Amino acid sequence: MDLAITPATAAEADTVAALMLALTEEICARLGVRHFDLDRDQSAALCADWISRGEYVALLARMDGRPVGFVGMSEGRALYAGGAVGTMQEFYVSPECRSAGVGRALIEAVKTHARERGWRRIEVCTPPLPEFQRSLDFYARNGFEVTGGRKMKVVVD
Repeated sequence: MDLAITPATAAEADTVAALMLALTEEICARLGVRHFDLDRDQSAALCADWISRGEYVALLARMDGRPVGFVGMSEGRALYAGGAVGTMQEFYVSPECRSAGVGRALIEAVKTHARERGWRRIEVCTPPLPEFQRSLDFYARNGFEVTGGRKMKVVVD
């Protein structure tokens, strides 16, 4: 099997959106709660716009040319980090490709991107526990440390 990790172009935004919808559907199904109500066309349009403007990076994982995963990330600044911080907002590997090195390859590609951009750290928030303990364990095996806290949000209309 041939695995390739490449930055998505704006023209590949629909592929990214399809993988992102698979991620959110899996989260909702496992939790039994509709946390997300996303539209694929709208998500693809946003993705294409953000990639075109350099505000969002999506790395696509392809196995024998077929999209099987992605990571979506953006850059910010934080005083507590002493500089640039990369945030992985979305991370997904198709179930049939898990434990096959795809996720590890995506993480390594993110670390390479981080070094090239001068990021001081990479941050990620896992889906809820205990349902996604396997995700937390995966990140820990790949060098991430639990820093505590809970993800919170407020919707601004």
